[in-house]
Formats: sequence, C-alpha cells, structure tokens
Amino acid sequence: MDLLPVILTIITASTPLLLAATGELITEKSGVLNLGVEGMMLIGAIAAFATAVSTGSALLAILAGAFSGALVASIFAVLTLIFLANQVATGLALTIFGVGLSALIGSNFVGVALEPLPKLNVDGLSTIPILGKILFNHDVLVYLSFGMIFLVGWFLSKTRAGLILRAVGESHDSAHALGYSIITVRYLAVIFGGFMSGLGGSYLSLVYTPLWAENMTAGRGWIALALVVFGTWRAGRVAFGAYLFGTITILQLHVQGWGINIASQFMTMLPYIATIVVLVLISRDKGRIRMNAPQCIGKPFHPSK
Repeated sequence: MDLLPVILTIITASTPLLLAATGELITEKSGVLNLGVEGMMLIGAIAAFATAVSTGSALLAILAGAFSGALVASIFAVLTLIFLANQVATGLALTIFGVGLSALIGSNFVGVALEPLPKLNVDGLSTIPILGKILFNHDVLVYLSFGMIFLVGWFLSKTRAGLILRAVGESHDSAHALGYSIITVRYLAVIFGGFMSGLGGSYLSLVYTPLWAENMTAGRGWIALALVVFGTWRAGRVAFGAYLFGTITILQLHVQGWGINIASQFMTMLPYIATIVVLVLISRDKGRIRMNAPQCIGKPFHPSK
C-alpha cells in the first residue's frame, strides 16, 4: 500500500476545514457564535471561482473569496452586535442566504473547468524522498493554513491583543468596565472569521475540486464549527481535529480501493457520523465545556445596559 498519495489527499481534504475552523475559533473566543460558516464558505467559493474564470489571476481569486466571506460576515456582525439580533437565528439565516446567493451567482459557471492553483515547489527541498512531497509540494493556501493556525495560537496566548480578545469573550461587562470597546473587538473577530471561511471556500473551488457545483461545501462549515468545540477552543487541538476529520473524509476514496468491502454510502456518511459522535461525547463532560468555553459566548452586549 502506497501511503504517500493517501497523506497528500488527507492534507488536501483537511485544509478547508482548518482555514474555516481557525476563523471561527477567533470569533467564538470573542464571545460571538456565528453558525453561518457554511454560507460564508459558499460565498467565498463562488467569488473565488468566478474571479479566477473572469481574470485568470489566482491572487485576485483568493482575495475575492476571502473578502467576500468577510463582507458576508460583516452583515452578521451588524445584525447581532449593533441591532442585537439573536446570534443563532442570524447565523442559520446567513447559511441559507449563502446557499441561495452562491447558487444564483454560480448558475453561469456550472460545467466550467479551471486549472487548480499551482504547487509551490521549493528548490532542493521538494525533491527529498517522501518528506519532500509531503512538506514542500503544496499550493499557497495549504501553507497559509499552517501559518494562520500557528499565528492564531500565538496571538491568543502570547499577545496583549489576544488577552483582550479572550477577556471580552470571558466577561464582556468586566472588559467594558476596563475601557475596552466590546463591539469593536467582536466586530473585528467576526470579520476575521468570515475572511478565513472565505479562504476555506476558495480552496474548495480553486484546488480541491477546481470547478463550481451548487452546495459544494457539503457540510464542511458545520464540521468546522464542531472542530472548535472538539478542540476545546485551543488552536493546536483544532488543527489536530481538522486533520483527524480530513482523514475520515478521504477514507471513502481509499477504503474500497484497499479491498475492504464497506458500502460507499456508509463511507460518505462517515464524516458526519463522526461529527455527531464527537459532539455527543464532549457534551457529556459539562465541566470540561464550562472550563474551556468562553463564558459570554452567544450573549448579546450593549454598552448602555
């Protein structure tokens, strides 16, 4: 059995999950629960694909996908932080909005093929046997996902700004009493979450399956949400969870090729079954959730109250 193609496929399948979950981690650490990750990923996917087809520029496509996700996230931020709309209901509405709008925009791009993003071959390193292919033969978004999860972990644990963000998520009243702008901090966190979700969607349409298909995220936004809980709101654990779920996702592509007789329908369901099982197991430990979850997550704040 040649494990190299399997490992490379795992990295490819895990990258959109890691990008989206990294953004949602920052959002939730600020005390905001945005369930619209799926919708933002879809908007990012179609924006990136349409830009790539129209301009032929990979850089513009990536930026279009990321900033489209951030733009949609700003709608959520205004509704929930300024007008104090219910975060759960608004997030669900955002997903529905993203599904519908991406399908409308993408109707003109169905069946259009696209060259995937080029690999960044590092001279002298990409030719190293086995490790060269695994570590030094990927596109820019894979390396960006590695870098962003590292930076987010460092930001949350080692910087003053990260401490302020965590303080806002733990007790917005106390942070407000100390003079911090809760709305500004949370607004920036939500925008960053949308930016990263847009990047995750861009990866799907530019690399993973370089074409446009309606609802192509196929539930990955929901898995990214579950990964933040699975990782107990810690960057390193979120990264581990992304690659664990990425491994489960690609099993359906390889198991039957290995001669294991399992129904393909079951293998397709496996990532979502795993998500449900993980959430059920985590929910049994109430103390662990209370200890790690931001205490003000999902709670509205208004400076006049």
